[in-house]
Amino acid sequence: MGKYIGYIRVSTDKQNSELQKDSLKNNGCYRIFSDVAIGVKAARPGLTECLDYLREGDTLVVWKSDRLGRSTVDLLNIVDKLRKRNIGFKSLTEDLFDTTSANGRLVFGIFALLAEHERDRIRERTMAGLASARARGRKGGRPRVLTGEKKALVFEALQNRNKSVKEIAKALGVGEATVYRYQRELKENGKLIWATSKDS
Repeated sequence: MGKYIGYIRVSTDKQNSELQKDSLKNNGCYRIFSDVAIGVKAARPGLTECLDYLREGDTLVVWKSDRLGRSTVDLLNIVDKLRKRNIGFKSLTEDLFDTTSANGRLVFGIFALLAEHERDRIRERTMAGLASARARGRKGGRPRVLTGEKKALVFEALQNRNKSVKEIAKALGVGEATVYRYQRELKENGKLIWATSKDS
């Protein structure tokens, strides 16, 4: 039988932190992982560890869905990946987000469709961005450092598995080592939750 595994993301508000922890414990969570929310782009090592810990048949439990996803798109992607691993998801304060119920499973199915639609949209945008960056051209040898714009494009492609490292490097006119180096940096900083390109 699977376990209930909890995850909380808190600010510096200790009272809110204890509220979330108590709620998860009272609902049978076997283990609780946590992150302190410092900024929108802050690393989430606790979530990364939690997702690695989860096994088929387990259920990820949160106090509220916005504790898991930074945005609707982020939440959709995480929930869909949980579904593909046969891992449940439950929000203690939102009845619809509970795959242990029939209604919750229906919502999960809708989430899967929405996530796929969003990935297609992101894929199109990423490919257009890569093509645009490539079209602007480059001078000299392949640059070893990515610009801010190119970093954003690489991140989208890696996180959404749109292209292989080789394809990304070719599209941006940079060396594969440069892309791999940035991918490693993202992993170390906890920025890539499910890391990785098609060929990693």
